[in-house]
Amino acid sequence: MSIKKDIVHLPRWMKVPLPHGADYSRVNNLIEEHKLNTICSSGNCPNKGECWSAGTATFMILGEKCTRNCRFCYVKSLMPDPVDWEEPKRLADTIKTLSLKHCVITSVARDDLADQGASFWAQTIRTVKELNPKITMEVLIPDFNNNQALLDLVINEKPEVISHNIETVERISPRIRSLATYEKSLKVLKYISQSGIITKSGFMLGLGEQEEEVLTAMDDLLLAGVQVLTIGQYLPPSELHTKLVEYVKPEIFENYRTIGLSKGFKHVESGPLVRSSYHAERHVNIDF
Repeated sequence: MSIKKDIVHLPRWMKVPLPHGADYSRVNNLIEEHKLNTICSSGNCPNKGECWSAGTATFMILGEKCTRNCRFCYVKSLMPDPVDWEEPKRLADTIKTLSLKHCVITSVARDDLADQGASFWAQTIRTVKELNPKITMEVLIPDFNNNQALLDLVINEKPEVISHNIETVERISPRIRSLATYEKSLKVLKYISQSGIITKSGFMLGLGEQEEEVLTAMDDLLLAGVQVLTIGQYLPPSELHTKLVEYVKPEIFENYRTIGLSKGFKHVESGPLVRSSYHAERHVNIDF
């Protein structure tokens, strides 16, 4: 069966309602008006309708073109546009207009920049918090090549949650990730966790991973100090991307959630439709 057919014939548990509603339209219009990007659209997230209808979105800064070419990702891999230093203010204004209590911000990788976008990240966090002083924030960051000075630029702005995804188990990582490694991501996560900020990571299922490998990945993340884990279903963006091996059943996701909690994660989101920012507002006040 071709990947195209796999995508068309989704199992029933992968099907979601079409986006609709006044709140969905309001979020969409604001994003277009302020010339912002979201991973909801750029990443073709299956939860876009649910989140936007609830008045929330995951904003993507530093453009919509990534310098990396990960073989699982929907985001365009092209030479990025120049940095738009007005974007942080537009983003802060949008968040204020939406009256958000919690926001999630992510970015493309910007290996073309001397600081890989870290100073822009810091400026964005600062600007959003200045205009929205009661906001809580999760930032889903690239690895910054594990440059601790660059990571510090983000950490020092004190977002409530810092997230960085390992994406898959160690064996499969070299096959699907570009310029990123499993080991490097674990080092990034460990450094973040040592700051005392809530540290979060996630990976996909359906790429041919074995249960033992999934459990090992959980253990590796716990050793790195990760407290919040997300596990979701891989969906190939096109026939040119890494092939889908299987649609993992909901009960298997639920089993991994139970195992993750028993191993020591403070919060686990595990399900076919789960993505990094799914129910992100629940991850701010986890009980330590």
